[in-house]
Amino acid sequence: MEPLLLLHGALGAESQFKPLLPLLPANLPVYSFNLSGHGGLPLPEGPFRIAHFVEQLLTWLDEQPFKKVRVFGYSMGGYVALEAARQKPERFSGIFTLATKFSWSPEIAAHEVSRLNPEIISLKVPVFAQALQQRHAPQDWQEVMRRTAQMMLELGENPILTPEKLAEIAVPVTVAVGDQDQMVTVAECRNAAKTIPKACFEILPNTRHPLEQLDWPRLVTSLQDFFKYA
Repeated sequence: MEPLLLLHGALGAESQFKPLLPLLPANLPVYSFNLSGHGGLPLPEGPFRIAHFVEQLLTWLDEQPFKKVRVFGYSMGGYVALEAARQKPERFSGIFTLATKFSWSPEIAAHEVSRLNPEIISLKVPVFAQALQQRHAPQDWQEVMRRTAQMMLELGENPILTPEKLAEIAVPVTVAVGDQDQMVTVAECRNAAKTIPKACFEILPNTRHPLEQLDWPRLVTSLQDFFKYA
């Protein structure tokens, strides 16, 4: 059985997948790792870049004994997995993305970055600030957020997964989005699924963007359905 790799999103860490693990088949090999600067890993010398995370993923795959992997990529994790699969399709048997944002422009990026003010979050959403502190310790979660904001601004100026690049992805893909996601629209995900040659599209009901609010059993059903054929 081909293994499943879980890739976290921006401001996230592999620890967020703990509720998912006991729901997966016992005989399924499951892997996950923290992207650079996340989950307590040292911050890179430069800014966060999607290209760097893609390189990290492909390097990780080269170090594994298996030839191919199936991926569940949440949010930015899905973006990273799709670009990696575009570059090295032979390493992926299928990718399931959830809450991955495909539509980027300077205006959209600026809107998203306006929500990423560490000082305001510390003051107005202290519970979230504390969760980020614990998730990224011993690193400074505020610096993780600042670098994430800068990465989003760069994506706004130079999106990596343009329609032309999406059309080059040769592996089976499911593009999923929650019907109540306030960051990612149903329309942009549906358009991405139409552009990727071997993609299908799924809407998860009563689902918002935060991973912590996900209906994990519902996700497992979708994953199992997809990977039967991927």
